[in-house]
Formats: sequence, C-alpha cells, structure tokens
Amino acid sequence: MFDAPDHTGAPARISLIEASTKAGKTHSAICWLAERAFLDGRPGRNFWWVAPVNAQAKIAYRRLKLALPPWTHEVNASELFIRLINGATIWFKNAEKPDNLYGDDVYACVIDEASRVREAAWHAVRSTLTATKGPLRCIGNVKGRKNWFFRLARQAEAGADGLHFSKLTAWDAVEGGVLDREEIEDARRLLPEAVFRELYLAEASDDEGNPFGFAHIAACLGPLSPHPPVAVGVDLARSQDWTVVVGLDRHGAVCGIERWQGVPWGETTARLADLIGARPALVDSTGVGDPIVEALQRRCPQVRGFTFTAASKQRLMEGLSLSIQSRAITIPDGPIRLELEAFEYVYTRTGIRYAAPEGAHDDCVMALALANALWRGSEGHAVAEPVGIPRLSPWLDAAPAAPGGDYAYLEGLAP
Repeated sequence: MFDAPDHTGAPARISLIEASTKAGKTHSAICWLAERAFLDGRPGRNFWWVAPVNAQAKIAYRRLKLALPPWTHEVNASELFIRLINGATIWFKNAEKPDNLYGDDVYACVIDEASRVREAAWHAVRSTLTATKGPLRCIGNVKGRKNWFFRLARQAEAGADGLHFSKLTAWDAVEGGVLDREEIEDARRLLPEAVFRELYLAEASDDEGNPFGFAHIAACLGPLSPHPPVAVGVDLARSQDWTVVVGLDRHGAVCGIERWQGVPWGETTARLADLIGARPALVDSTGVGDPIVEALQRRCPQVRGFTFTAASKQRLMEGLSLSIQSRAITIPDGPIRLELEAFEYVYTRTGIRYAAPEGAHDDCVMALALANALWRGSEGHAVAEPVGIPRLSPWLDAAPAAPGGDYAYLEGLAP
C-alpha cells in the first residue's frame, strides 16, 4: 500500500508531493493509481490520471501500458484508457479544458504536474471525487507561489486534517540512487539559481508581492524562547480559520504559540483567559470578537481590543514588516513561517490590501502582528511583565497569573 498519513496519523485522503524533476514522482504515482484500480476496481469504476496537456497524459499512459502484464488489461490508444481485468478503467486525461472534467464519478485520481494545471481543473477533479470519497495525489515541481498546488501544499505542511505533504529533492533522489550527483551539480552550475531551486530543490523562489521578504523571514528563524511572554497577540477564528495565540518575550522572541479550531466560543474564551492571565494582550475585537474581548477584560486586566479595518491592518502589517526586516523578532519554524511566506499584498485604488492567498490561512500572521504591535508599543500600551511569578514557556505549562499583581514596566523594549 502507498497510503500516507496526515498529522494525526490517520490515512490522508489528499496527498501533495512537491518533488525534483526526474526524481521518480511520476513512476510512484502511476504505481499508486494502478494499485488503487486493482484493489478497488470493478466494472464501471473510473480512475483518472490528469495532466496539463495531452502529450504529458500520453507519457503516463505509455509507461503503465508497458509495465502491466499483457493478460491483466486491454488498451484503447485513441481514447487513452486502460481497462483492467477486473473491469476498472484508468483514463488519461488533460486539463486544457476544465469543463470537460466534470460529470464522472472517480474512485482515485492523480493530478500530474499540478503546479502547471489550472485551478479550475483542480475544482473539477475535486467534484468528481465527491460521491466516491476517492483519494487524490497531486504531484509536481514547484513553480512559483501563486498557484493552487502551492497553497494546498502549504496547508498540508501546516498540518491540516486529511492532507499529507511530502517533499522530494534532487539530493534525496541522489541518496536513493535515482539521480547522479555530478548531473545535479552540473545543472546547478548551468541554470539560474531560482530555476535550479524550483526544479531540483522544490523551493519556490518568487517572492513578488510578499511584504516581508523570504530572506528576511528566514533570518528571523530561531528556537522557541524559554522566557515568559510580555506581549500576547490573539487572532480569533472565523469559519474554517484558526484561533491563534502568540506570545513574545522581552527580547522579541516568540515564546509560545497555541492554535485551535472548531471550538465553541465559550470554551475559546476560557482557554484565552487561562493563557493570557494578567499579561498585556492585544485581541482581535472585529465582529464576533467584541463580546469575547469584553468577557476577557473581566478576568484579564491588561487585555485590549483591536478592530481590523483596511487602515489599521495596513499599519499593523507595516509594523510587522519593519520588525522582520530589521530582525528585531525571532520566530520558530512551522505554521508561523509558512503563513508569513504565503502572505501577499496588492495595490488597489483605495490603498494596499494585505491578505493570505485564496484558500490559505493568515491567523498566525495576524496574531504575531498583534503581539508585535504591543511589544513595540505602537498601539500605545505599556509592555509589562509580572514580577515574582515563575514562568515556563510555552505559557500553557505555567499556572495562570493572578490579576492585580505587582508589575515592573520595562523600558526600552521597542527597537
């Protein structure tokens, strides 16, 4: 079996595989699709291979046709399908006209060269798997950041339920005996760095539209701080988003991050009160957040609300960008970094709009930006640290601070 788990260890229905060119991703995906068709197939059941253009679909068709023993199948070269001995049919389709992909019920599918497949085709393929609840594998090289495959892979990498993420670089293929090291070194010598990193290292290099800069984000990476938080930022969940709590210590290093989704507002409020205690916190008070902030303020004396508008969000993002580009803060690798790298800005008639790409999350970015604003003092609040109360990090491991304690106001924290 070629099944892959999601972050919980359960079998993932959708697997995203970013891989080096010529590293064996096509071969393994063909084997996976054939296995699914032999195990789950019966007369009338369809299994799909979807490629950007017909010529690429024919490559997979020819490979599978040659790999299967003759007695196990029959082929149709004009319509590009292979019918197995159990009656299942493996179709090899192109995504040039996404509307042509609607209609069938599909029991398993591979989207090949997914970064080059139109988003409308991904929508169509997903719809064909609805009735069957069939699994899907998306494979391909990395090609920039502004495509559905890159965004979905980031969700999988961040630990979304039901999604699996894998990365296979050229060096992995060299170690496995699939590629020759000298050939890869030659490609690195001859190709532009950005092209080599995408094709062989599965690293997106296009940072156009990112307000922070990938190099600056990477320069801010560091371990989770063991020190207590002096500024806490909270972004509240909406719809399928996450509630995220981020704490910064006195040096601007992330010392705790908590995130959850699908939790009732009452339980969320209780969790936040325990995490914040008597620490200074800036909490999203937009919309449904307003009554939550009011409830928190009854238990947490240093909670302040922050209402998101176009202008306030721009000010918040500019402050975070300044902190990142001056390396004033330190962030751990993981969901925060992934969201920072995916974040975008675009110019509109009314100003600059900051947001995550369609289908992606920005909750960690918002919580970090709120904590950063409080830490820098840009929202007009003093940064304070409880005195005489031992703290651990992440703060969830420590007893909540009692309100009304003695506070030492720290000077010179804002860089």
